[in-house]
Amino acid sequence: MNSAISVSTLNTQIKSLLETTFINVYVEGEVSNLTYHNSGHIYFSIKDKNSTISCVMFRGNAKYLKFQLEVGQKIVITGTITVYTPRGNYQLLCNKIEPSGQGALALAYEQLKKKLQEKGYFNSEYKKLLPKYPKKIALVTSPTGAAIEDMKKVANHRWPLVELLIVPTLVQGEDAKFDIVNSVKYVNTLNVDLIIVARGGGSIEDLWAFNEEIVATAIFESQKPIISAVGHEVDFLISDFVADVRAATPSNAIEIALPDINEHRQYLDTLNIDFQNRLKNILIHKDSDLKNIFKLFEQNSIDSKFNFINEQINILKQSYKNYFNQIINTNQNRINILKDSFESNNPNKKEKSGYAQISLNNKIIDLEEVEINDNITLQSPKTIVSCIINNIKKQ
Repeated sequence: MNSAISVSTLNTQIKSLLETTFINVYVEGEVSNLTYHNSGHIYFSIKDKNSTISCVMFRGNAKYLKFQLEVGQKIVITGTITVYTPRGNYQLLCNKIEPSGQGALALAYEQLKKKLQEKGYFNSEYKKLLPKYPKKIALVTSPTGAAIEDMKKVANHRWPLVELLIVPTLVQGEDAKFDIVNSVKYVNTLNVDLIIVARGGGSIEDLWAFNEEIVATAIFESQKPIISAVGHEVDFLISDFVADVRAATPSNAIEIALPDINEHRQYLDTLNIDFQNRLKNILIHKDSDLKNIFKLFEQNSIDSKFNFINEQINILKQSYKNYFNQIINTNQNRINILKDSFESNNPNKKEKSGYAQISLNNKIIDLEEVEINDNITLQSPKTIVSCIINNIKKQ
């Protein structure tokens, strides 16, 4: 008769058998019983119409999962079989998860786009207007990429009056999303008129930082208007939908942000020509009017009328002359009053030995105006004295 073994021994043997046999499992199923744990682990099951298996994806692998698992979602799992010995339960330990029939990044993109759209991140009422003539633009981008040189070249050609502030930022890699967020928040504390978040083209993986939710949130919460200029014309990133304006390329962002100085030069030339033409037409019309009046006058010329007109002209001339003389005299009087006031308050004169300014109730008066019991102030450039008049002796 065979000797019995313990439950723990049996579970240990099963664990050893399963974990050495099913080292690399590639299985497809539908997600159910989904739980995102506070620890960062993901617990769920996958099933088909006949069977179910428990699954777990630990935090170390879960942080690389680009899309959000959802109940009813069909996925493909790469992993291993593991046994939890104390309970005798086996489960699928997930190393990698892909959506069935669709790329993980594509699904993550659509999930986040739908989520942010429902939150109103794309709504037009939240879009800020771009300044017509920005004086200072912050460029949130890599300082070594080709995009920065393209933007500087376009800006110098299009509107050389603008100042470009380059904010060195990671635009690719796992840490790029954090750097972009920090740069956008930092620029919001500066005195800039506009922010351009930009990078050149690349694969979807290269551009993925601009599809991250934290980047979208930073752009949405920015107090400064933002242009998203990422990739090429065919690339549409989440940042494009959230930003106030989307540009096809970094160079296009500068074209959108800045007016064209050559167009303004042409416009000024047009205004000048239009002004000259209008002035010329006015002069021509006035000359024609004067000629017509002169002809009419010649046809009805009478010496008395002529004399009357001359008199009226002379009266008008004299009236204008008197009017301007009055204005000149009035202003000359004002100047003289100011000059006298300045001279009377000239500190150099006040500094003469034995001289002081007399004030009563904050009004400058002459000594002859002082009366008994008046509380007066004597002031020189360096000293102020208050006193009461007890005696007045007239000479």
